[in-house]
Amino acid sequence: MKGRASLVGAGPGDPELLTLKAARLIGEADVLLVDKLVSPEIIAMAKPECRIVDVGKRCGRHSMQQAAINRLILQHARAGRHVVRLKGGDPFVFGRGGEELETLREAGVPVEVVPGITTALAVGARLQVPLTHRGVSRSLHLLTAHNHADALPEHDWAALARGGTLAVYMGVRTLPLLAERLLGVGMAATTPAVAVQNATLPNEQRLFGTLATIAGLVQAQGGDGPMMVLIGEVVAMAQPLMLGDTAAHAAA
Repeated sequence: MKGRASLVGAGPGDPELLTLKAARLIGEADVLLVDKLVSPEIIAMAKPECRIVDVGKRCGRHSMQQAAINRLILQHARAGRHVVRLKGGDPFVFGRGGEELETLREAGVPVEVVPGITTALAVGARLQVPLTHRGVSRSLHLLTAHNHADALPEHDWAALARGGTLAVYMGVRTLPLLAERLLGVGMAATTPAVAVQNATLPNEQRLFGTLATIAGLVQAQGGDGPMMVLIGEVVAMAQPLMLGDTAAHAAA
């Protein structure tokens, strides 16, 4: 029997934000290779005989290198199994899905890709912040602030500072550097910003501030959950009660 692979986005965490197709493939899988950010409720959708392998990564704590994950997908697919690589968010948004796709294509393994709701979209919906809005923001930039050396990756920072909404992934460690860089190329210190940890989960935390204050708020809050930072004028459009509650929490 010829095996196959599915690269499946599990969304931001809330099981209700999983797509119907993703749920079906999880239930059909012979092997699930699972990220750390996939909720237990989603993993529980697998059939009882499914083999579940934790290959997850967290910032600074990698349980398995990407090359080893690629080999594992191939190993199970070549053994005739349906392998589902279950990834938090979307496989093709900072999920290394492209590397896995290339490996599978080169080996001639049938593969399909199922999108998931990426965290930036989920955070915008949770806060009632339109990531683009006529007259306020006509562009959305998805960027990572993570670098293996705890330094900022290369971006056109001056262009990013000129407007639009910035959705920053994996930016906890380098958020002070990111804010400093944006301020240095002319973005206003008063630009609204919000940091959301564990988005869509019961332990979600939100910190509202500005470009000048958000790094300090995050450092004071602490925690090691995944964090998304939105920067831009649209953040001021957050649901008013939520904005008031979380702003008070951040100041406490």
